[in-house]
Amino acid sequence: MPAIELTHLIKTFGPVRAVDDVSFSVEQGELFGLLGPNGAGKTTAIRCMLDIFKPDSGSVAILGGAMSEAKKDKIGYMPEERGLYQDIPLDRCLAYLGTLKGLSQAEVRQRAEGYLERFDLAAHRHKKVKELSKGMQQKAQIIATLLHQPELLIVDEPFAGLDPVNTQMIKDLLREQRQQGVTLVLCSHQMHLVEELCDRIVLIDHGKVMIYGGLEEVRRRFSGNALIVHADGEIPALPGVERVEPVNGAVKLHLSAGAKPQEVLRALVAKDIPLDRFEIAMPTLDEIFIRVVQSTPQGQSTPKGQGEGGGA
Repeated sequence: MPAIELTHLIKTFGPVRAVDDVSFSVEQGELFGLLGPNGAGKTTAIRCMLDIFKPDSGSVAILGGAMSEAKKDKIGYMPEERGLYQDIPLDRCLAYLGTLKGLSQAEVRQRAEGYLERFDLAAHRHKKVKELSKGMQQKAQIIATLLHQPELLIVDEPFAGLDPVNTQMIKDLLREQRQQGVTLVLCSHQMHLVEELCDRIVLIDHGKVMIYGGLEEVRRRFSGNALIVHADGEIPALPGVERVEPVNGAVKLHLSAGAKPQEVLRALVAKDIPLDRFEIAMPTLDEIFIRVVQSTPQGQSTPKGQGEGGGA
């Protein structure tokens, strides 16, 4: 049973169709990437999931069915627009937000203590939130999202404003939550972190699903006709190779249309070129994101693909 299931979801605001026939599911216990450029419809889709917006048509199932007040206490949501109260001390802010999720003051104090120590905020607990740095406020927002130990966690740009040390801390935290069986939805424009953390992704643009599936399957689907080769020595002219490009200590062989990687490998072996590495060149998620967003006209969608994750 999926933790989240959107089926043919449509939401309009006046003449703008912010979410346009969107379908995807998030399996229980997975770390799922919800991606798209600014204004793509991601936040509207999330607000429909959380019952903040009512869709015009289509359906949303959360934790096995329709949203309820009891289910809301099982969800942690960290919006891109942060929601901490600026004029009260951090410990009071966390206590208040924790009680809104059904925790007692004693439970909040007990659970917050470990997080405050872990995130180097214990010495700042009596400071007003507005007196904290941007990075500290970011970590405090994450603590507030986790205090009630949600079953479903939706985090929007959780790495914004964090230095590399704190970024690693949040990555470790998200992985721990997943290991504990929590379902996570990650929204981020930092594609390298999505690649590192997520199993499956959906990319939305102009309200439509453009890509949906397993991360490795998506990368294979968008791989071009090119190879990465680590060789001991210069690469000679080879049949089927149009261009040789140096890439991070290796070379990228751009193949002509119809050329087969196996044919290039046989040619290298025939020329007695020692090879340390030979593989299909796989695009990064950054490259796929740019290619899809820049090349798809508004109102159209690219094939979403089948296989793992299916089509939307």
